[in-house]
Amino acid sequence: MKLFKKGNDRSDFCAVQTAESFSGRRSLSMLASFSQDNMERRLYSALRESVPIINGAIDKIVRLTGGFQVSCKSKAAEKALSDFLKNVMVGANSRGISCFVTSYLNQLLTYGTAVAEIVPYKDKSGIAALYIANLDDVELRHGSSPLDLNVYTKRSGSSVPVSNPSLILQSSLNPEPGQLYGTSILKGLPFVSDILLKIFNTIGENWERVGNVRFAVSCSSNGGNAKERAQQIARQWSLAMSDKERTKDFISVGDVSIKVIGADNQILDSDVPVRQILEQIVARLSIPPFLLGLSWSTTERMAAQQCDILTSELEWYRELLSPVIEKICRVFLWLNGFDDGYEIQWNNINLQDETQLAQARLWNAQALEIELRNAEVMKNGQRQNN
Repeated sequence: MKLFKKGNDRSDFCAVQTAESFSGRRSLSMLASFSQDNMERRLYSALRESVPIINGAIDKIVRLTGGFQVSCKSKAAEKALSDFLKNVMVGANSRGISCFVTSYLNQLLTYGTAVAEIVPYKDKSGIAALYIANLDDVELRHGSSPLDLNVYTKRSGSSVPVSNPSLILQSSLNPEPGQLYGTSILKGLPFVSDILLKIFNTIGENWERVGNVRFAVSCSSNGGNAKERAQQIARQWSLAMSDKERTKDFISVGDVSIKVIGADNQILDSDVPVRQILEQIVARLSIPPFLLGLSWSTTERMAAQQCDILTSELEWYRELLSPVIEKICRVFLWLNGFDDGYEIQWNNINLQDETQLAQARLWNAQALEIELRNAEVMKNGQRQNN
């Protein structure tokens, strides 16, 4: 069966003239340039854990991408494919193609690259499960040509090519020219996020100092043993402040002054710098601010421009996911003996208010009525002239 044939059947293309010379043997420096840094992926994971607004934005993008249905020419093939997509095992603890798409797109957005695998039954009677690979366990390399993509698995310190590359699913988000790995949507955010975390950490430390007040007790000595008197005041002050169950008074003789440490200092205003940093984050993620709980305008309704921008972003992510879903459907139909065509129909992206949608439908209906009326008038005029 050609589906499980090793290697790529179409290798009769001409050599790429604008790429560096590719040979069977490569140096370690060349291989290193084709691999994504593990530390970079850890940085992006830590960024999502440290900045909740980034994590929330990616989750909303994944949810807003929406679901889909697959239609086939024959009802039997469509029913079998629908049941498979609804109940297919994804990893060890999930079922359904929606869980697969969610995890796959989440990995693609976070790291810029996503790799998954179609796992068939041993007798090749169907698809047993879908597995999303950990990027630390796989490696992408060029083949004999810059147009070849080979997937390797890391085992015992070495990389081994996969035995059935036709079952591998791989996507790259905005890869740089000549590179196999994609670009994360979080690229460029570590710098501004580091500043944001510093501000939050400083605010936390300042409030910890304000909440747990420190006092400075000073007294002016009029003679006598100043050291002994200072120690006695320190002991009495400690006793008065240590009992948290009841309030105690501190009584002293002489000129004693008590001040709160840091009470005269002014805490820096963080509203402006925090908003500037959040604006950079929102601009990079292409999410309207109010969807993330940021009230920066007097209205909470999404503007038409923001709706169009977000819709175009979601459509672009759907275009990246469609080839992956099509390959899963194609393999399932082949393994189950169906030779039918199929079509992926994505659900409509609904980002507008219901009142706006109703108003738009009303305007469309009125425009259609006017066009039909004008067409009828022109038709009657032509009859009269004839």
